[in-house]
Amino acid sequence: MKICMVISTSFPPEEGIGYHVYNLSKKLIERGHEITVITRGSLKTETNFIDSIRVIRASFIPFYPFHVSIHGFFANRLFKSIEKEFDVVHIHTPLSPVLKTSLPIISTIHTSIIEDAHHIEVVDLKSLGIKILTRFVSYPLVSKLIENSKIITTVSSSVAYELKKYYGLDNVIVAGNGVDEKTFIPAKEKSKENYILYVGRLSYRKGLFDLLESAKQICQNYDVKFVLAGKGELKGKLKEKIKEKKLQDKVVFLGQVGGEKLIQLYQNTMIFVLPSHYEGLPLVLLEAMSCGLPVVVTNVSGCVEVVKHEYNGLLVSPKSPEKMAGAIAMLLEDEELRKKLGKNARKTIEEKYTWDSVTDRVEKCYKLACDSK
Repeated sequence: MKICMVISTSFPPEEGIGYHVYNLSKKLIERGHEITVITRGSLKTETNFIDSIRVIRASFIPFYPFHVSIHGFFANRLFKSIEKEFDVVHIHTPLSPVLKTSLPIISTIHTSIIEDAHHIEVVDLKSLGIKILTRFVSYPLVSKLIENSKIITTVSSSVAYELKKYYGLDNVIVAGNGVDEKTFIPAKEKSKENYILYVGRLSYRKGLFDLLESAKQICQNYDVKFVLAGKGELKGKLKEKIKEKKLQDKVVFLGQVGGEKLIQLYQNTMIFVLPSHYEGLPLVLLEAMSCGLPVVVTNVSGCVEVVKHEYNGLLVSPKSPEKMAGAIAMLLEDEELRKKLGKNARKTIEEKYTWDSVTDRVEKCYKLACDSK
């Protein structure tokens, strides 16, 4: 089968949706399918191959807040010239364009976007703008995508519930999210560095200001550092907070990290922490658990579908730095608990969150959509 994936994010990937598409595409190629990914580029359309995935970066002008419409214009113009090459179109949203095509469209909605925007803290003009544009741009875009799709899938039961709540959808298929459990593996021998790890965007609704407050409490009593891997628009404000809290020697920014370096970061940390105010089903959580880590995460949406409190991780209330600090302190003082949670975390991934199982469900959706043309 020849499949066209459509996204709006960087490729090679730098965040969750991109990695989802990358890993799903690799698994589909292993099974004999041909994959093309269409995403945003620069002024000139460019094509190359990444691990046998054909990647076409359509012309794009980043003129905010009209960037989604601009992407849609250029993506549709490009797709019209190559439409006959494909059997099915698979669009991953939010903020990806709806292609005008007679081919069956499968859409994976990674977040309802309304619930996502609800949890964005207003700390600057951009965050306020996102909240406003959600109603007038993002919501209509997702609604249009739903109207044009034969099958809607999503990554978690919580997002499926949101799609029913906000869009009236009853027939959403939970295809899930996955991790390469053969690559993200526990360390054979850990380094002697003492650090607590966050991986993800330095962006809104990630709870990073809460994390800094927790870090202040932890660093007063324990000789550990907090390492943040990722990039985003809040880096400057986070650095201001770090200076204000006198944590300059205790918080380290690594920027965007991938490949073997990311795996080593996971393998050698003592604890993985995810302080988000909202998540669909975060890939970084699955990666950390696959590496056998004890995790401390907020009990929000998709996270509670994966983490069972005191079995394979610790759940704490969002927007509660004190409780997060308490959970981190508990793990720092109890090595046996860290080992138990990490072992069960790895077991959870092996049983429920491999890419083979996700791909099985997606392939069934492709067949169903093509058979009903």
